[in-house]
Amino acid sequence: MTTITDLYPTRGAAEVSTPRQDPVVWSQPGAAGPIRPGDLRGLDRDGFLTVEQIVGPQEVDQYRAELDRMISDPAVRADERSIIEPGTQDVRSIFEVHKISEVFASLARDPRLLDRARQILGSDVYVHQSRVNVKPGFGASGFYWHSDFETWHAEDGLPRMRTVSVSIALTENHDTNGGLMIMPGSHRTFVGCAGETPKDNYKRSLQMQDAGTPSHLALTELAEEHGIKLFTGPAGSATWFDCNCMHGSGDNITPYPRSNVFIVFNSMDNQAVDPFAAPIARPDFIGARGPFTALTSA
Repeated sequence: MTTITDLYPTRGAAEVSTPRQDPVVWSQPGAAGPIRPGDLRGLDRDGFLTVEQIVGPQEVDQYRAELDRMISDPAVRADERSIIEPGTQDVRSIFEVHKISEVFASLARDPRLLDRARQILGSDVYVHQSRVNVKPGFGASGFYWHSDFETWHAEDGLPRMRTVSVSIALTENHDTNGGLMIMPGSHRTFVGCAGETPKDNYKRSLQMQDAGTPSHLALTELAEEHGIKLFTGPAGSATWFDCNCMHGSGDNITPYPRSNVFIVFNSMDNQAVDPFAAPIARPDFIGARGPFTALTSA
């Protein structure tokens, strides 16, 4: 058996911080791709990259119609891949949408996404996770501060920080309706959280994050060092962000819904092994397990 060194210890007796051991941009300088060199440098520095319009208005209408169809489908709502708000009983998220829906499957293979993911990660890629997040107005709950990689490493077994996410807005992102917040530059520090992973933690964490969340002290220090960036923009805009960005979003108490489709691309060279800090791996619909075939363009 091959022993894999744990470069990012977490879920121990105490909270620990580890400097990032991996590149942010894995491709060689000058490698071909749609992202301009200056934007790649910004991604390397800040941990995120925004695209003003990655899909057009007609496409947005198509994705929103598909989201509405899935939310209203009793079979989809009853599926374990649908996460329900405990207070309102509204759909909060639907996972593995690239397998549930051909519409979103085509989006995951769209060259506008796929070519950017390959350029950032310097390799062929597959989808580690996909979902649509639904934040209807008047009370949809937010997502507490966290690093995705902390969970994907601890509970899914991703060894390295060679994973990138894209969030595509399906509705207007105002500065008041629970938009994405990121601490720029926080991706350079891995916060290993304190406390063991409970059994079947995913069942609770998908509704409300608990295990794997940093302390108030760690969050305060990161915020004071890096600040907080709130992302706004029209439907069809996108934010690419590194797997280790400290990010979260607030509740939506406005009348204006906020929905997005979220696709996580992982390098074919970074496939999941046994979880580093959990008794068993989460289900495949949350953290995909191989073997995989690399994604090809639609």
